[in-house]
Amino acid sequence: MRSRHHQHDVLIIGSGAAGLTLALSLAENAKVAVLSKGALNEGSTWFAQGGIAAVLDDNDTTEAHVADTLNAGAGLCHEDSVRFTVERGKAAIEWLIDQGVSFTKLQDGSSSDYHLTQEGGHTHRRIIHSADATGKAVHSTLIDRVTANENLDVFEHHIAVDLITQPDTSTGKVRCSGAYVYNRQQDCVDLFQARAVILATGGASKVYLYSSNPDSASGDGIAMAWRAGCRIGNMEFNQFHPTCLYHPKAGSFLVTEALRGEGAHLKLPSGERFMDRFDSRGELAPRDIVARAIDHEMKRLGSDCLYLDISHKPADFIGEHFPTVKARCLDFGIDITKQAIPVVPAAHYTCGGVVVNNHGQTDLDQLYAIGETSFTGLHGANRMASNSLLECIVYAQATAEHIRGTLDSIPLPEPAKPWDSTRVTNSDEDVVISHNWDELRRFMWDYVGIVRTRKRLERATHRIKLLQKEIQEYYSNYQVGNDLIELRNLAMVAELIIRSAMQRKESRGLHYSLDYPDTSSVARDTILVPTNFAGQEIFVRS
Repeated sequence: MRSRHHQHDVLIIGSGAAGLTLALSLAENAKVAVLSKGALNEGSTWFAQGGIAAVLDDNDTTEAHVADTLNAGAGLCHEDSVRFTVERGKAAIEWLIDQGVSFTKLQDGSSSDYHLTQEGGHTHRRIIHSADATGKAVHSTLIDRVTANENLDVFEHHIAVDLITQPDTSTGKVRCSGAYVYNRQQDCVDLFQARAVILATGGASKVYLYSSNPDSASGDGIAMAWRAGCRIGNMEFNQFHPTCLYHPKAGSFLVTEALRGEGAHLKLPSGERFMDRFDSRGELAPRDIVARAIDHEMKRLGSDCLYLDISHKPADFIGEHFPTVKARCLDFGIDITKQAIPVVPAAHYTCGGVVVNNHGQTDLDQLYAIGETSFTGLHGANRMASNSLLECIVYAQATAEHIRGTLDSIPLPEPAKPWDSTRVTNSDEDVVISHNWDELRRFMWDYVGIVRTRKRLERATHRIKLLQKEIQEYYSNYQVGNDLIELRNLAMVAELIIRSAMQRKESRGLHYSLDYPDTSSVARDTILVPTNFAGQEIFVRS
């Protein structure tokens, strides 16, 4: 199949909450292409259960939300980014409601008041939600709006391979002008070019053996940005969700933190509660504390899992608030109105990413990053529950504002060379990819997981170097495909995670080291700089 050349004003790589919000925000001003590596409803947003944090109650305040976020972030949140996000929270929720998102309302006869729940780290009820399937409600609404908009071109089953850079004759700087994109259905690499390019590809949690994320969370945007010369920040802070369903056939089903917000208890196999021994907030402690506590008790007891129990609540209450969790557990013979749920921690959220400012700008001219792909400074060393979807909406809208104000002054990019596949052949050894994928995720789980040591990180460093050499040799000689592209990116983000973890000589938030158990008196970000650093003079960390 012959490769095609697509030209748009804006190219959005990723189709989750951040990417689709940005697309809708630019639809009246530009011709926009949206790339989705699978079907539109296959990303992490679709599976998000809990909700979106925002100051919506008269008894809550912006200062309280800011303080809770700073506290959860263990000293590494950028307060300006936190305030930027929190102050725009209410408007972001109102925009989603205007789009048609149906959030759960109070059952007291009121037609306008929404039910707010509380999750770990929050001191107020400020989580607006749609039962226990908020991500699906948000994502499906945005998908409907995007697919109905004639000015938005959606390309499903397209995965970006690498970004295209070229000199900007008007400024003399290097700019991003598009991407080479593998068309999974036609088995060819197409060329997409645009005035502005946005990375909204999500996080990198599939670098770990156990994850709550779909397989698409392979760190594509982070890896591409690094290869293109962008700085990457705080990749050592990988959030492990404390409670994923433990069952051999359950896959990566997350049990929402909202259960604990509504009074669910974490228990040992004996039925004893234990969280009060680790934190005075008990089950409502921040996720890093809860995940480490579960990990500690599992290792101490030699247990494969622990238990989350909400069966002391009325059955009607459970069915009304947690229909998704109830139905999914019933699929495996677990009635949560009568039984405790077997749970284990699993990789859930990438707190670090591509360094950006409050306009979503990266180090490379005309390249932006939003959502979980980006490092805004909001999450610090530990993301507070339900701040992530808020960040997606707020930063997508802020990025749209910046693009609208500059797009007319950005020249069309020069035509780039088509993808060259003349020196590669079809592989008859695809088993190598699956073996490398499995090995990578296993040693990352064993050596760079919830609890780390210097020796484990050194072993991981050794393994990733050998693995990357094998992957690069394979990539150089064979036709690209979806699995190879994802494996190459996962290996890249694994290296960035390991390097970042090696640099942090302390324990803070989600990074816990047995060799450095204390927290430093000075909080510093871990910023990795590539050898081909783009280094814009106009880039200022706001």
